[in-house]
Amino acid sequence: MTVDRLPGLPSAVTIWEVGPRDGLQNESALVPAAVKVELVERLADAGHAVIETTSLVRPDRVPQLADAEEVLRRLDRRPGVRYPVLVPNQRGLARALDLGVTDIAVFASATEGFARANLNRSVGESLEVFAPVVARAREAGLNVRGYLSMCWGDPWQGEVPLSQVIAVATRLFNLGCTELSLGDTIGVATPGRVVALLDGLVAAGVPLGRIAVHFHDTYGQALANTLAALQRGVTTVDASAGGLGGCPFAKSATGNLATEDLLWQLDGLGIHTGVDLTKLAETSAWLAGHLGRPSPSRTLRALTGA
Repeated sequence: MTVDRLPGLPSAVTIWEVGPRDGLQNESALVPAAVKVELVERLADAGHAVIETTSLVRPDRVPQLADAEEVLRRLDRRPGVRYPVLVPNQRGLARALDLGVTDIAVFASATEGFARANLNRSVGESLEVFAPVVARAREAGLNVRGYLSMCWGDPWQGEVPLSQVIAVATRLFNLGCTELSLGDTIGVATPGRVVALLDGLVAAGVPLGRIAVHFHDTYGQALANTLAALQRGVTTVDASAGGLGGCPFAKSATGNLATEDLLWQLDGLGIHTGVDLTKLAETSAWLAGHLGRPSPSRTLRALTGA
């Protein structure tokens, strides 16, 4: 591939692979634990350094991830690869610690409607639940990512005011999170709005080096939004192998940014990720076969026909 660098872009980007957790959680047909373990191991073989593996939530909330403990026990965790796990509360954290997890994530909402739908609590109540989780995890030496969903739009509220997102984001970050991931859960963000939020958070005291972006491609804006974030200084981007994913608690949330599409762009810009596109495409094609349907990733379809 011909490389054409653009000014103002980072030399390297960390791809935070969310396929095994966020990608699979919305699948109605249960995926066997053995397939999930093989998926994670294939992603590591492709060069991923961060693979969000599962979620320690109640099985009735996300049945697809009811086998989380089995997956984590069967997984051959490699040196140099991080395997974050989503935890909802202190009980989830205790399970994570018992399983030897070293990276966790908590999941908050910038809006009241989604907080009620997803967490069954208000925004303020959810942050109160997360405070002791983050504190205990940090005391135990764990990295803690704070996910913030509905940063640019919400199915109940519509467009979310910038000031509202910044207020919740800073509260979440100040709990002690080591990283903050900004989620465009229903895919309505555009590049100018992405830049405005990033600038607002930096002005509020959140360092760019601690911010990641998580875009859904509902309106075809995920790559454009990613490029805008990179030009502003973001160096961690969430993506899902094969473009799988959505949110079981927000029906308008369609697939995540496909890792293959992201990697094609980053490779073309000369930005190092450590991920091998050919191996990744083979993995996503293999997974599409298990799921029984083609991948939404344009790059994957172009490369493999999957």
